Amino acid sequence: MVTVKKRVPGIEEAILERFVRRACRAVKLAGAVDVLITNDREMQILNKRYRSEDVTTDVLSFPAAPGLPGKLAGDLAISANIASGNAKDFGHEVVEEIKILILHGVLHLAGYDHERDSGQMARKERRLRAELGLPMTLIDRTGEEPGGRKR
Repeated sequence: MVTVKKRVPGIEEAILERFVRRACRAVKLAGAVDVLITNDREMQILNKRYRSEDVTTDVLSFPAAPGLPGKLAGDLAISANIASGNAKDFGHEVVEEIKILILHGVLHLAGYDHERDSGQMARKERRLRAELGLPMTLIDRTGEEPGGRKR
């Protein structure tokens, strides 16, 4: 399910829900993924609470606790503000940017970690971005090299 708390022109929950399912199939992630599209303030609060980082961020991934009944893979939170800014900066639609962030978050839910995996997530994200018809990957844009080192 996609919940939009911060409205952005051109964003439709149904389109994003279909994309979440496509991304999960592409990553081979079993279970449902719930997505919250929210504002920078709420993202900062979530980031501080769960990662001890008192700054806003573009996407957060929350894997489901093991052993819970049901088929939930986890939750994602996405900053509509950052997605809008990135879309403008990189010359594509906001919906495309949110899809990029969803794919990035789904990869994290599947266990990938670009800060520790020597480029495995970046390679997978690049390949899936091409398969899913998305613009440049998040990892490519952040200037990270394999292993999470900054360029």
